[in-house]
Amino acid sequence: QVQLIESGGGLVQAGGSLRLTCAASGLTVRSNTMAWFRQAPGKEREFVAHLAWYDGSTYAADSVKGRFTISRDNAKNTVYLQMNSLNPEDTAVYYCAATGRFSVSGRPQDYNYWGQGTQVTVSS
Repeated sequence: QVQLIESGGGLVQAGGSLRLTCAASGLTVRSNTMAWFRQAPGKEREFVAHLAWYDGSTYAADSVKGRFTISRDNAKNTVYLQMNSLNPEDTAVYYCAATGRFSVSGRPQDYNYWGQGTQVTVSS
């Protein structure tokens, strides 16, 4: 049984930082492309960043590029999202996702495993 368990969300002031953690079980993060998505109230789920399984390369959405970094720890079977210079527009529920079907993708429908989400709230 695959489980992705996110943690690390919370309330932070604008300009602050948070690190989200996604602990995986039932799959290995080094063999799956891992990603973070987010969803704000009333909006569609939005791609944030992904990490390709085959070479560890990363890609981030323009809205977070230069501020957010996705990484993995194979030994811990865990994926991280380091978020710096947060602003109120980053407020959302953040989801960890995994796919073994695609090399890289920014589309939610291409990911077959999802965590339950963790709330990030940035105050102005």
